Formats: sequence, structure tokens, C-alpha cells
Amino acid sequence: MIWIANGLVALVAALHVYFLVLEMFLWTKPLGLKTFRNTPEKAAESAVLAANQGLYNGFLAAGLVWGLFHGNPGFAFQIKTFFLLCVIVAGIYGAATVSRRILYVQAAPAVLALILLRLA
Repeated sequence: MIWIANGLVALVAALHVYFLVLEMFLWTKPLGLKTFRNTPEKAAESAVLAANQGLYNGFLAAGLVWGLFHGNPGFAFQIKTFFLLCVIVAGIYGAATVSRRILYVQAAPAVLALILLRLA
């Protein structure tokens, strides 16, 4: 079970690396415009804010990876739990303030990973 839980934690980390790339480097490019349903003008005006947001997604990914590779299983569990909870809170806030689909793309995988981590 721990392998499946850690696989989901790794997936959540990979998603946040993807969000980092989208928000920091592709925000004003066609993929970023399509993903976030922005106009080129709106994207240009908000690019600095998006890059900042992307950086924070990178911190979430780094924390999850840290938890995956930490040598002390008990502390690794605490690290993964903390960062998954951060992802869940960010996903709920994003769903409430930006788009409901953030709940499914960001929060739901983290909730599933957290449940499996707690059961493992």
C-alpha cells in the first residue's frame, strides 16, 4: 500500500512541477492561454503574478519530493502529510476563488494520496 500512496504523492508532485512550468514559463504562450482560458492581454498583465504562483507550486512539489526521499520513515510521513494538506488547502481556495475544476485537478489527487498514505 505504501508504494501506491508514494506513487500518488509523486504524481501530485509532478502535477505541481507541471503547474510551475505552465505558470512561470508558458503563461503567455498558446498552451498557457488555453489552459487558463486567458486572452493574450490578460496574460501579459498578470504574468508576474502567475510566475509567483508557479514558484509556490514548485515549493509544494519540492516538499513532497523531500518527503518521498527522506530516510526517516516517520518524519517522511509527517513531511508528506504536511505538504499534501497544503496542496489540499490551496486547491480548495483556488476552487472557491478561481475555478471549480481546481478542486478536481489539484485537491482531489492530494486527498486520495493523503488517504492512502494514512492507510499504509
